Amino acid sequence: MADPKPGAEVLDRLYQTVLSRKGADPESSYTAKLYARGTPKIAQKLGEEAVEAIIEAMRGDKDKLAAESADLLYHLLVLWADAGLEPGEVYARLAAREGTSGIDEKKSRKTAG
Repeated sequence: MADPKPGAEVLDRLYQTVLSRKGADPESSYTAKLYARGTPKIAQKLGEEAVEAIIEAMRGDKDKLAAESADLLYHLLVLWADAGLEPGEVYARLAAREGTSGIDEKKSRKTAG
Protein backbone atom coordinates (compact mmCIF):
# COMPACT_ATOMS: atom_id res chain seq x y z
CA MET A 1 0.00 0.00 0.00
CA ALA A 2 1.38 3.40 -0.99
CA ASP A 3 2.21 5.94 1.68
CA PRO A 4 -0.65 8.46 1.67
CA LYS A 5 1.76 11.35 2.26
CA PRO A 6 5.14 10.42 0.78
CA GLY A 7 8.08 12.64 1.66
CA ALA A 8 11.24 13.76 -0.06
CA GLU A 9 12.66 10.23 0.07
CA VAL A 10 10.60 9.56 -3.04
CA LEU A 11 13.14 11.72 -4.92
CA ASP A 12 16.00 9.45 -3.82
CA ARG A 13 14.09 6.37 -4.99
CA LEU A 14 13.25 8.03 -8.30
CA TYR A 15 16.88 9.05 -8.76
CA GLN A 16 17.94 5.42 -8.33
CA THR A 17 15.37 4.37 -10.92
CA VAL A 18 16.59 7.07 -13.31
CA LEU A 19 20.19 5.88 -12.84
CA SER A 20 19.16 2.29 -13.54
CA ARG A 21 17.86 3.33 -16.97
CA LYS A 22 21.29 4.47 -18.21
CA GLY A 23 22.20 2.20 -21.08
CA ALA A 24 18.71 0.67 -21.23
CA ASP A 25 16.84 0.22 -24.50
CA PRO A 26 15.43 3.60 -25.61
CA GLU A 27 12.49 1.73 -27.15
CA SER A 28 11.45 0.39 -23.74
CA SER A 29 12.19 3.36 -21.45
CA TYR A 30 11.45 7.07 -21.78
CA THR A 31 14.38 7.81 -19.46
CA ALA A 32 16.72 5.73 -21.63
CA LYS A 33 15.41 7.60 -24.67
CA LEU A 34 16.30 10.91 -23.01
CA TYR A 35 19.82 9.66 -22.22
CA ALA A 36 20.22 8.48 -25.81
CA ARG A 37 19.27 11.91 -27.12
CA GLY A 38 21.89 13.58 -24.93
CA THR A 39 22.28 16.42 -22.48
CA PRO A 40 20.85 19.13 -24.78
CA LYS A 41 17.54 17.24 -25.09
CA ILE A 42 17.40 16.52 -21.36
CA ALA A 43 18.01 20.20 -20.63
CA GLN A 44 15.39 21.23 -23.20
CA LYS A 45 12.79 18.95 -21.60
CA LEU A 46 13.62 20.37 -18.17
CA GLY A 47 13.08 23.89 -19.49
CA GLU A 48 9.77 22.92 -21.09
CA GLU A 49 8.54 21.42 -17.83
CA ALA A 50 9.61 24.53 -15.91
CA VAL A 51 7.58 26.72 -18.28
CA GLU A 52 4.57 24.42 -17.95
CA ALA A 53 4.80 24.61 -14.14
CA ILE A 54 4.97 28.40 -14.31
CA ILE A 55 1.90 28.51 -16.56
CA GLU A 56 -0.14 26.37 -14.16
CA ALA A 57 1.00 28.50 -11.20
CA MET A 58 -0.12 31.63 -13.03
CA ARG A 59 -3.46 29.99 -13.81
CA GLY A 60 -3.86 29.12 -10.16
CA ASP A 61 -4.49 25.45 -10.92
CA LYS A 62 -2.97 23.71 -7.90
CA ASP A 63 -3.67 20.19 -9.20
CA LYS A 64 -2.03 20.83 -12.58
CA LEU A 65 0.83 22.66 -10.85
CA ALA A 66 1.46 19.53 -8.76
CA ALA A 67 1.50 17.37 -11.90
CA GLU A 68 3.83 19.72 -13.77
CA SER A 69 6.06 20.01 -10.70
CA ALA A 70 6.38 16.23 -10.62
CA ASP A 71 7.40 16.30 -14.30
CA LEU A 72 9.88 19.09 -13.57
CA LEU A 73 11.48 17.20 -10.68
CA TYR A 74 11.72 14.01 -12.74
CA HIS A 75 13.49 15.81 -15.59
CA LEU A 76 15.79 17.57 -13.10
CA LEU A 77 16.78 14.18 -11.68
CA VAL A 78 17.51 12.91 -15.19
CA LEU A 79 19.72 15.95 -15.80
CA TRP A 80 21.55 15.38 -12.50
CA ALA A 81 22.10 11.71 -13.31
CA ASP A 82 23.31 12.59 -16.80
CA ALA A 83 25.80 15.03 -15.29
CA GLY A 84 26.95 12.59 -12.59
CA LEU A 85 25.53 14.82 -9.86
CA GLU A 86 24.22 12.98 -6.81
CA PRO A 87 21.16 14.41 -5.05
CA GLY A 88 23.16 14.43 -1.80
CA GLU A 89 25.46 17.06 -3.29
CA VAL A 90 22.48 19.34 -3.92
CA TYR A 91 20.97 18.56 -0.51
CA ALA A 92 24.29 19.51 1.12
CA ARG A 93 24.25 22.88 -0.66
CA LEU A 94 20.71 23.49 0.52
CA ALA A 95 21.58 22.46 4.07
CA ALA A 96 24.58 24.81 4.09
CA ARG A 97 22.25 27.68 3.19
CA GLU A 98 19.72 26.97 5.93
CA GLY A 99 19.38 29.90 8.27
CA THR A 100 20.99 32.26 5.77
CA SER A 101 18.95 35.05 4.25
CA GLY A 102 18.49 34.61 0.52
CA ILE A 103 19.74 38.15 0.04
CA ASP A 104 22.91 37.46 2.04
CA GLU A 105 23.47 34.16 0.23
CA LYS A 106 23.26 35.86 -3.19
CA LYS A 107 25.67 38.60 -2.04
CA SER A 108 28.18 35.96 -0.90
CA ARG A 109 28.15 34.33 -4.36
CA LYS A 110 28.93 37.67 -6.02
CA THR A 111 31.90 38.40 -3.73
CA ALA A 112 33.22 34.82 -3.88
CA GLY A 113 33.12 34.59 -7.67
